[in-house]
Amino acid sequence: MAVRKDNGISKERIWEYALLVLIIGLGILLFRQAQPFISGILGAFTLYILFRKPAFRLTEKTGKPTLSATLIVIGVLLFLIIPLSLLAWFLIAKLQQVNWNTDSILAPTMQVIDIVREKFNIDLVSEKSLTFIAGKVTALGQSIINGIGDFFINILAALIVLFFLLTGGRKMENYLSSLIPMKNVNKRETIDRVNVMVKSNAIGIPLLAFIQGVIAWIGYMFFGVPNAFLMAFLTGLCSVVPLVGTMIIWIPLCIYFAVLGLWGKAVGLLLFSAVFISQSDNLIRFILQKKLANTHPLITIFGVVAGLPMFGFMGIIFGPLLVSLFLLFIDMFRKEYLSDNDD
Repeated sequence: MAVRKDNGISKERIWEYALLVLIIGLGILLFRQAQPFISGILGAFTLYILFRKPAFRLTEKTGKPTLSATLIVIGVLLFLIIPLSLLAWFLIAKLQQVNWNTDSILAPTMQVIDIVREKFNIDLVSEKSLTFIAGKVTALGQSIINGIGDFFINILAALIVLFFLLTGGRKMENYLSSLIPMKNVNKRETIDRVNVMVKSNAIGIPLLAFIQGVIAWIGYMFFGVPNAFLMAFLTGLCSVVPLVGTMIIWIPLCIYFAVLGLWGKAVGLLLFSAVFISQSDNLIRFILQKKLANTHPLITIFGVVAGLPMFGFMGIIFGPLLVSLFLLFIDMFRKEYLSDNDD
């Protein structure tokens, strides 16, 4: 007896597509509602990557995942969250003391431009362009100050999510791994690369920015740089920019002193910045060489540009991470579905 072939879509396939659409739709809805807490969720994911191995060892000794998760969360709160919160509070207090008036920010630059115009009859930059740049800097400072409430809310969300991630532990990882539609060898490679990238962004980028910002602040205070704390803060932010990095800030400051005829300060600041600010980057990278991923400079640049509007200040960490993951998933797709080799 001949069996009739059904060229249409089977009922099971229709239900499969409908369920997939429902999952995607609910996922988008939940993601939109969770956006105010996205920094906390990503922070919890980062902390989980950093502390998962100690949590596993503690669970093996105690046999109680809940107890292990509680101890890890308390440790993170006491030795990481509270110190970072105090540091953030100090930073915000300092930023509130900065004069965010546009004219005040522009004054040193306009003074240099006027001197160059008088001596050499050259217009370096239009006042309109400078006003636009200063306005962006002002908006950045105000957004950081206004985000203090969101900062502490996301910290609470991060601790709660971290607790449940640690409680789930290996069972949660195995479940999530089972949902990834790829071969086991590629899953292992993906997990290893995600671990390295997360550690690189979570440890390396903030540490470099903080150390270079503190060193710059000391030097700027010593040499009498106008708005020293603001300039140091911007120096720390610019440390994430590859190749040029902190030079974006301290070279114009050296030129400012030189144009004013303050050659002692100009040369002194140049030597201090070249030796201490710039070389601290190489020193920290050497110390963390085994932990830092070999991230392409363009990933860092586009990651920071994309991450700041999405996550605020946390975008310095998570922006490059998202770009790295995006490229990783493209490479996964190529290996899994476009490669001719069977693993």
